[in-house]
Amino acid sequence: MKFLRNLLAAIIGCLIAFGILFVMFILFTALLGSAGEEVNVKDNTVLELSFEEPIYDYQGGDMEDPFSALFEQGQGLDKILHAIAVAKTDDRIKGISINSGFLLAGLAQTQEIRRALNDFKTSGKFIYSYSDFYAQQDYYLSSVADKVYLNPQGILDFRGLASEVLYFKDLQEKTGLKMEVVRHGKYKSAVEPFLENEMSDNNRTQLKELLTSIWNVMLDDVSESRSLSVAQLNIIADTLGGRTALMAKNVGLLDDLLYVDEYEERIKDALSVTSSEDINYVSLDKYIKYADKKNKPKGDSAIAVIYAQGEIIYGEGGKSSIGQGVMQKALSKAREDDKVKAVVLRVDSPGGSSLVSDIIWREVALTKAKKPVVVSFGNVAASGGYYIAAGADKIFAEPTTITGSIGVFGTIPNAHELANNIGINAEQVGTNANSVEYSVFEPMTDTFRMHVKESIEQTYDTFLQRVADGRGMTKEAVNEIAQGRVWSGVDAKANGLVDELGDMQDAIIEAAEMAGLETYGIKKFPKYKSEFERMMEDLSSAKIKLGEAILKEELGEDTYGRLKDLKSFTEQKGIQARMPYTLKIK
Repeated sequence: MKFLRNLLAAIIGCLIAFGILFVMFILFTALLGSAGEEVNVKDNTVLELSFEEPIYDYQGGDMEDPFSALFEQGQGLDKILHAIAVAKTDDRIKGISINSGFLLAGLAQTQEIRRALNDFKTSGKFIYSYSDFYAQQDYYLSSVADKVYLNPQGILDFRGLASEVLYFKDLQEKTGLKMEVVRHGKYKSAVEPFLENEMSDNNRTQLKELLTSIWNVMLDDVSESRSLSVAQLNIIADTLGGRTALMAKNVGLLDDLLYVDEYEERIKDALSVTSSEDINYVSLDKYIKYADKKNKPKGDSAIAVIYAQGEIIYGEGGKSSIGQGVMQKALSKAREDDKVKAVVLRVDSPGGSSLVSDIIWREVALTKAKKPVVVSFGNVAASGGYYIAAGADKIFAEPTTITGSIGVFGTIPNAHELANNIGINAEQVGTNANSVEYSVFEPMTDTFRMHVKESIEQTYDTFLQRVADGRGMTKEAVNEIAQGRVWSGVDAKANGLVDELGDMQDAIIEAAEMAGLETYGIKKFPKYKSEFERMMEDLSSAKIKLGEAILKEELGEDTYGRLKDLKSFTEQKGIQARMPYTLKIK
């Protein structure tokens, strides 16, 4: 009987193994076929921009790897911008059609795409936009178009910016599960929700000023594109003057109300083709593959572009997180490569571990000692995200970049009251006075709090010194604009935290000038493992991805995002130099 059971198990195991090998063979064959597929761009073609995936500054895949795109989600901003630039000079591309809804990008990324589209228009080619629904950020992007159209029954949202912060003090008191907090910085409001039931005046002040600054930048851009004054736009927002399709058209936010077939007729008119002819569209994803081949290095010299995106955590890091592992390797490769004459560090991070931030800061300092280092800020470069950039030769930020937040904090969970309520008693035994440092089941002692506070103050003082040395300021001057406060890129330039307002290309041009380069190629770092490679290394990752997809589908994007934020917050270890809160601007 035992023999038959073992035999059956062996047969089933072989069948499963052969099944996996067969699926892998099919995938490999399909991918090899797609890898050799040429993108055919016909004459009189329209480039169709549809942003259906999250946009990262950088995907980090290896274009030579046929598996690099397998299971990958998201689009790379660097490739989007390059594709638009190539399309500008491609005689076969006659115009662009923006079909965007619910753009999954930060405001700074959106502004960079918008700027690239504005540059595309200088070629004399057209840009049209159509949607059934324009969210505020989608409209900000689409307003750059020559013509902006909306479904007659569609909706355009234009009401101004807002953000929401949840507070948990009462919840902690009712459950007995609390977060013990030690912080420095009167604006360091990442931990405020655990201490208060209402928003502090300081936090409300910085939020209002931050949102107003970003809103003003958006209004200036829309005003220029739509020939409406900023005052008119604010009146429209205050009165919800564009709340229906017809109202939006009447106040000048739209050019016309059309169904999709009527929109296509407008495109045909722009292409000078008859109604019976089909429009030659090429999708952004396909055109990116074509444009990549037009990105050949120029000359022997190069500028290294190193991407740091996501929370700062202790460990290796990857596409969605910044660890000392990948950053040390990337910066070391760049400074030891004789062909690399300058480095551009692209930062998009709310911060995180202060220890890792300092490790990366040191790597930047070592690199700066050998060649110029210029920083480009993306959507956010706050706290630890600012820390790693503070020592660079020059810092560029987008006007809508959220930056600053120079402050630190520590949070420690405490379940003493909860344990008492449910009948748990923890007893400790130690050899010395402080050998039992902290127990989650006992109240935090004054001695332990003092030691944590001491570490917080030391970290904050080091942070101030790093910024003071890097920016050529006194510690006192940095402290005046620090205290955990966040700033827009516009305000950060005014107070000296950044040097110039500009995008990644501006930073690259500055780096080339500092290195004395007229011709150069671009080397991008780091190279991340694809999701397929990770899955092959650990098959459980497929299960994790499936679980995440199911949760996101069932809970919705917003609720799922809040759960991820809470999970991230509870997993933080050590002293944190991170943005005061997860800021979702609506």
